[in-house]
Amino acid sequence: MADYKQEVKQIVEAIGGKENIDTATHCVTRLRFVLHDEDKVDQEKLESIDLVKGSFSSNGQYQVVIGQGTVDKVYKQMVAETGIGEASKEDVKNAAAKKTNIFQRAVKTLADIFIPILPAIVTAGLLMGINNILTAPDIFFSGASVVDRFPKWADVASIINLIANTAFVFLPGLIGWSAVKRFGGSELLGIVLGLMLVHPDLLNAWGYGAAQNEGGIPTWNLFGLQIEKVGYQGQVLPVLFSALLLAKIEVFLRKRVPDSIQLLVVAPVALLVTGFIAFAAIGPITFTIGNGITSVFTGIFDTVPAIGGFLYGLIYAPLVITGMHHTFLAVDLQLIATIGGTFLWPILALSNIAQGSATLGMMLATKDEKLKGLSLSSAISAYLGITEPAMFGVNIRYKFPFICAIIGSAIAATFITMNGVLAASVGVGGLPAIFSIYSQYWGVFLIGMILALVIPLVLTYLFAKLRKTA
Repeated sequence: MADYKQEVKQIVEAIGGKENIDTATHCVTRLRFVLHDEDKVDQEKLESIDLVKGSFSSNGQYQVVIGQGTVDKVYKQMVAETGIGEASKEDVKNAAAKKTNIFQRAVKTLADIFIPILPAIVTAGLLMGINNILTAPDIFFSGASVVDRFPKWADVASIINLIANTAFVFLPGLIGWSAVKRFGGSELLGIVLGLMLVHPDLLNAWGYGAAQNEGGIPTWNLFGLQIEKVGYQGQVLPVLFSALLLAKIEVFLRKRVPDSIQLLVVAPVALLVTGFIAFAAIGPITFTIGNGITSVFTGIFDTVPAIGGFLYGLIYAPLVITGMHHTFLAVDLQLIATIGGTFLWPILALSNIAQGSATLGMMLATKDEKLKGLSLSSAISAYLGITEPAMFGVNIRYKFPFICAIIGSAIAATFITMNGVLAASVGVGGLPAIFSIYSQYWGVFLIGMILALVIPLVLTYLFAKLRKTA
């Protein structure tokens, strides 16, 4: 194992010494610290260390970007050298939460719920992109799809579509599992809750509008109370609030019911009470709220698409710094469920591409070999949807590349929004994003990608030369 003793000593000194460390852990690429006083950090000294690719503070944690693989070795060396003791991610999160306000904790909660299920959603998005290639007309053949020309591929496309749709059809099950776990309850009950809300005996949420127009919505009659037998396929808010209630009831009962009868009492009572309240109140209320949120976003982007696209393209990357971008995943999923696609997620993809291009501009402009290597690897990572190395390792450190990136992102976002680009699903937020876009918008989105590629790169390169940063 490589010896990082000297680098670890430098890092600890730069963050204010080991006495300034409350708790510390690491993730795939970063050291994560909860510090007693972040004002003691010497960021310039910290980022001058060869091992450090960037640093930033977010949600009560001071994070130092090291790199995949290396960070694990550095963390173990730091524990050995400082004697601070290893901490889990949960320990650090709990310590950091004490330093945040209510709004920051709410954003963090949403992130904790949606990040674990993101791989399933992204995978589904990629598979839906493959299905689009096979079934959409005018991609390879005029007026026809691959399946039309080669019918033997129809069943292959059908299976791919089934696999891809599963994560979205049973989305409440995924959210139920993650949310109940986050709120301190049993994950298994969370899965049951989520699947309960999309039970096949219920009216499918996607058929609600048509059934309402026809006056054919089925109902339960519970002691004179008429409750609609409606499922919540693709919905986010009903399962989130139901999961919170379920977890609270379960925790309450586990503390008071004797161990000998917990199996007979806790889960049945928690699910039964939550189920009644979910279908009678939580579901209808949050379903209305969710549709209202959708209406607000679609209203803005329908009425003033240029402004909506420009602003979201401009602010998305700054939102990533604060962690607030995770809240928009719920909006994306709500839009997909309600209108059949999202106009927000394509902007995310362009923002990631723009960050990569700004970093690439720095690589072309600089003569610093360390910065060249960091910029190239970071740009490739951003083009594949992971922007942390690019943003925190290069763009924010030098400031002007970050500004050039958000300018390019805003211009590209304005263009695609004015042309009504929609994504069928959430996929990989970089160059592969085009496969998640509805095929009829591929040409327009490709132009948007070119804008996001060229504008930040050229602006960053010229500005770097002008400032003689290179």
